[in-house]
Amino acid sequence: MAGPTGRGGSLGAALNDLLSSQVTPRHRLSSYTAMHWHAQLSQLTATHRGQQALADAGLNVTTKTLINWLSDAEYNIRRNYRDLIHTAYENVAVVPADPIPGHFKRGQYEISGVVKTGDDERTRGTVDAAPLRIDGSRGNWEGIEALWLAGELTDDEFEDHFVDDVIVEDIGEGTDGWEFPGGSYSVEIR
Repeated sequence: MAGPTGRGGSLGAALNDLLSSQVTPRHRLSSYTAMHWHAQLSQLTATHRGQQALADAGLNVTTKTLINWLSDAEYNIRRNYRDLIHTAYENVAVVPADPIPGHFKRGQYEISGVVKTGDDERTRGTVDAAPLRIDGSRGNWEGIEALWLAGELTDDEFEDHFVDDVIVEDIGEGTDGWEFPGGSYSVEIR
């Protein structure tokens, strides 16, 4: 039975597609686009989560002060208060990524596309050649997971880390390292 499959123009793009289909990546809520401190404060004070973010950012002012600020968009507040409001707004606006699930890190991967090691370059996952099979449970996922949680796991970073920390950990360096120079990849996890 086929498992989830990711597709992309590079190995890293296919891996990111596969992971994003399994868990929610770090992202910004589309409803949080206000730029001015007053609009940000208005939005934050409207929800318990926003009020908690203001407290967590260190904004400790009286209710009367908040009412004064909210009643006049042109009210002149100190820069450090504007900075605290902005920090709270950014913290509420960003939804953290779900952790990479254990089944993803323990998965058996089948990579289809052009695979090169040394002088050996071939298209894997065709009628004539089996996909490259990798045991993810032997890999070191710390670098990948740290970048994923920070929202910084680009296709290139994912490919580099997957090669160095998962493929090499499972089957070794290859003849002269592993390269994925093709323009189309699919990665299935079982």
